[in-house]
Amino acid sequence: MSIKIRREDALQYHEQGKPGKIEVVPTKMLSSQMDLALAYSPGVAEPCKEIAADIEKVYNYTAKGNLVGVISNGTAVLGLGNIGPEASKPVMEGKGVLFKKFAGIDVFDIEINCEEPEQFIRIVKSLEPTFGGINLEDIKAPESFIIEAALREQMSIPVMHDDQHGTAIISAAALLNALELVKKDIDKILLVVNGAGASAIACTKLYFSLGVSRENVIMVDREGVIRKDREGLDKFKSEFATDRDVYTLEQAIEGADMFLGLSAANVLSPAMLLKMATNPIVFALANPDPEIEYELALATRSDALIATGRSDHPNQVNNVLGFPYIFRGALDVRATQINETMKLAAVKALAELTKQAVPDIVSKAYGDKKLSFGKEYLIPKPLDPRLITSISPAVAKAAMESGVAKKPISNWEQYEVELHQRLGIDQKLMARVINRAKKFPKKVVFAEADNEKTLKAIQIVLDEKIAEPILLGNKAKIENLIREHNLEIGDCPILDPFEEENRMSAYAELLYKKRQRKGVTPYEAKKLMRDRNYFGAMMLAEGEVDVMISGLTKDYPKTIRPALQVIGVHPNNKVVAGMYIINTSKGTYFFADTSVNQDPTVEQLVDIIGQTARTVRFFDTEPRMAVLSYSNFGSSRGEVPAKAAHAAQLARERFPGLVIDGDIQANIALNPKLLQENFPFSHLAGEGANTFIFPNLASGNISYKLLQEIGGAELIGPVLMGMNKPVHILQLGSSVRDIVNMVAIGVIDAQNYHQLKGK
Repeated sequence: MSIKIRREDALQYHEQGKPGKIEVVPTKMLSSQMDLALAYSPGVAEPCKEIAADIEKVYNYTAKGNLVGVISNGTAVLGLGNIGPEASKPVMEGKGVLFKKFAGIDVFDIEINCEEPEQFIRIVKSLEPTFGGINLEDIKAPESFIIEAALREQMSIPVMHDDQHGTAIISAAALLNALELVKKDIDKILLVVNGAGASAIACTKLYFSLGVSRENVIMVDREGVIRKDREGLDKFKSEFATDRDVYTLEQAIEGADMFLGLSAANVLSPAMLLKMATNPIVFALANPDPEIEYELALATRSDALIATGRSDHPNQVNNVLGFPYIFRGALDVRATQINETMKLAAVKALAELTKQAVPDIVSKAYGDKKLSFGKEYLIPKPLDPRLITSISPAVAKAAMESGVAKKPISNWEQYEVELHQRLGIDQKLMARVINRAKKFPKKVVFAEADNEKTLKAIQIVLDEKIAEPILLGNKAKIENLIREHNLEIGDCPILDPFEEENRMSAYAELLYKKRQRKGVTPYEAKKLMRDRNYFGAMMLAEGEVDVMISGLTKDYPKTIRPALQVIGVHPNNKVVAGMYIINTSKGTYFFADTSVNQDPTVEQLVDIIGQTARTVRFFDTEPRMAVLSYSNFGSSRGEVPAKAAHAAQLARERFPGLVIDGDIQANIALNPKLLQENFPFSHLAGEGANTFIFPNLASGNISYKLLQEIGGAELIGPVLMGMNKPVHILQLGSSVRDIVNMVAIGVIDAQNYHQLKGK
């Protein structure tokens, strides 16, 4: 099943904070009168004069070269139809977010109140000075064909209607790989296309370019097979008319090698599927429900190769595999168009990437399932970080070879480095974590279930199948909150320690045995067990749950103390520590210790370094660690520089191969150029640091909170390291999404814990 979206959640998501999903952010300093004078009057006159003298310099002095216009009139919004330009704006903003997230491309979304093709063409053409490329979106056919063709001819920047070509490119790559698996020749297959809209026509045309024979294509629309003797055919459908003696989908499908569906749910019956040739290729791409359900298709024909538009099945034909990277390549060589050669290059790059060995980072994102070229892996996964370095260079090279590139690339190795830098390759980190968690959900106890945020997070956890929640708190209060907020989590177990007398007594006895020499009496143990943090921790200790989540409404020390007393520190560790994941526009960084140890000793700091290195690798990143100080390699004396330097030295000895240095100042550790100029001997001089070890709690805690509030960084954490079992403590006042992220981290922590125990 796909994720259930509640109306209230969707509206709140788009309305909270700043309404909408995008904003404009300056890329230059504007902190002084000089900055303002350079940015606007009088300084801005200089680039204006340069561009006036040479129009190509607009790419040197403005954002045009990395700016795409996502343009629609809202006449064919997916699943909603002709809802108008204003109503289409959330979709266009969403497309802009995908451009930025997956390819580092900036977007202005433009919704035009115009359905007349000629006028629409004039409006978009007039915008050419602003944009480096145009992505047309959600425009109904046949107007979309007319509009795109005219704009491609009249404009000298890349123009692509993604509804047509995105699906065509992705499905074409899957088709090439499917044919290779079933050992069929592309020029001999019989193809039945159900649907005759923009996507279906674009797909079929691209398949022709790959070698599918026109005589072997049967296209079906709502009226039946598109035949040459049908009256009233427009010029777009006429191109696909057949004179075969077939009139219905049921007749057309007999003996077909491939079914391409871009139409409606459940139109391909099992009986029809049985009529297809051996090893049939079935691309049922209707959304949200395919032309035949995936499980039903497999049960009907075990020899079928199946793709859908759904993320919960193998072989998802998802346009995000294409458009960000195609435009990236086109923009980077300043292409004047996206031509057939470039589209075919994207197809072949996608097909080839599928056959390469899949890195662990991708396999882990999909539940450690071994992915390899085959029936269930015809195209890459959307979270594959190699997409940008496979498709964008292929598109750029094709633009150069076909003569439409105005700024050729010569150093391809450097270009690959630039692609990673543009994107911020770790932006997909939490998406990978959540995907991994969903593959093997674990039981998670929520110690603060009588809280609106917690319950909303639990709803998402259930919807996305991340975990199996167990709720602690007053049952009546929790049920009232569930009803009040229209949540659907009534089937989750709800436990109130005050009503669990037998269990509470048993837990109290266990706690007394653990803590009797730490000042805890039997009476005190029973009293403590009324605290949900103690109760939840004991559930975890006894193996009744796999993860404990708490901390939303209490200070960190008050929440972690019960876990430390009941669960304890892992035998291999000296201390527990907290690490934050810091997502910024420049990339993802890791901070430790930010939440537990006030003033760790050198030995404790080395232990924290080891734990942090393991945890950073847990997030599929190789740590480059800086032990921070106010000094650079002994430039200042003091307790902190000495401790940092000593800890870094011991860590290098204890963890061979770990890239670590210190004592070092934060700005130096982040700047490879400064390191190379001033400290070329440093182990961090090559790339700089991505992981920061703070000498004490004050510096770490202050730093991450300042970054969060002033720097606008997104924080995930704190990730609690070093516990004997998976316990994760939320930051006071965490958001719903923060809680969901922490649950996913906790589930993977539990997966690893059970895997190690199994060994």
